[in-house]
Amino acid sequence: GFEPGRELFSNLSFSVGPRDRICVVGKNGKGKTTLLRTLAGQLHSSSGEIKCNATAAVGFYAQTNAAALADEETVLEEIHRSDPAIDQQMARNIAGMMMFEGDDALKRVKVLSGGEKNRLMLAKIIATPVNLLLLDEPTNHLDMESCDALLEAIDDFDGAVVMVTHNEMLLHGLAQRLIVFQGGGASVFEGSYGRFLEDRGWDEEKLQEIAPAEAACGKKTDKKALRQMRAEFNRERAKALKPFEKRMADLEARIVSAETELERLYEEVASASRDGDGGAVSELSIRIHKRKREAETCFERLESVSAEYEEQKSAFDLRMKELDTRSGGGE
Repeated sequence: GFEPGRELFSNLSFSVGPRDRICVVGKNGKGKTTLLRTLAGQLHSSSGEIKCNATAAVGFYAQTNAAALADEETVLEEIHRSDPAIDQQMARNIAGMMMFEGDDALKRVKVLSGGEKNRLMLAKIIATPVNLLLLDEPTNHLDMESCDALLEAIDDFDGAVVMVTHNEMLLHGLAQRLIVFQGGGASVFEGSYGRFLEDRGWDEEKLQEIAPAEAACGKKTDKKALRQMRAEFNRERAKALKPFEKRMADLEARIVSAETELERLYEEVASASRDGDGGAVSELSIRIHKRKREAETCFERLESVSAEYEEQKSAFDLRMKELDTRSGGGE
C-alpha cells in the first residue's frame, strides 16, 4: 500500500517458474499495477520479500514506457537499441512479429500512432534478452489483429510471463494460473481462466450487488430484479464469448485464404513443370510449404479456440440454469 494502515493487498505468496503464464485480474484500482511495479523493483513492499533466482532477467512493460522512445529513431533502430547483439534479420523478424513488416519497419517513431508505439514497446521488450516478462495491460490501444500477434509472440516466448490484463482472448488463450484481486484482497487461483469462471467466477459478487435484500432473506427475486440480473449476465456472456467468436472467424478466414492460394499455387506448379522451369517449381514449392504450414497452424488454433469457446459457453449455460433456479424458475 501507499499509506500506513491502508493496504491494497497482503498475505499474497506465489512462485513463478520457467515458462509460467500467470495473469493478474480484477477491477481497476485494486492493486494490480502496484503488484507488477513491486515485482519489477519500482516499488518496495511494506513487508515480506521477493526472492529472485540469480539467472532471472526481468523485462517490464508499462504504458508510460512509450515516452522513452526516441522520435527520430526508426522501428528497427529502436529494436536494435534493446539488444545491439541481434542481427538485422532477427530485428526484422521481431518487427514483423509485432506487425511492422516491410517498409513499416523503417517508420520513424514520431509518425507512429499510439497503438503502433505500444506494439514497438512490446517488440523492444521481446528483443531484450530477458526470461521474465512483466506486462501491464499490454493490449491497450491494440486492435484484434495486433492482439492476435501479441498472443503468438507470448506463446513463443521461452520464459515466464506475469501479465495484468482484461483481454478475454489473452486470458483464455494463455493463463495457466491467476492472481485474483477481489473482495478487498488478492489470492492465487491454480487453474485456467475458464476454470476460474466455472469454479469461482465474478457472478456472486455481482448478483449480491444487484439484489442484496432478496439474497439475504432467501426470497424469490422479483421480476424487475430478475430482468436486471439477466441483462447483466447477458452482457458478461457476450463480453466473454465475443473475442472467441471473432478469433474463430478470423482463423476460418485465414484458412479459406490459404486454401484458395494453395489451389492457385498448385496450378502454377503444374504449369511451370510442363514448361520445364525448375527454378519456378522450386520457388513455388517453398511457397506451398509455407502456406500449408500456415493453414495447419490455423486449424490447430481453431480447434483449441473452439474447445475453449464451447467450455465457456457450457459454463455460462450452467450459470443461467442456476440463476433461473435462484429466481424461482424465472418469470
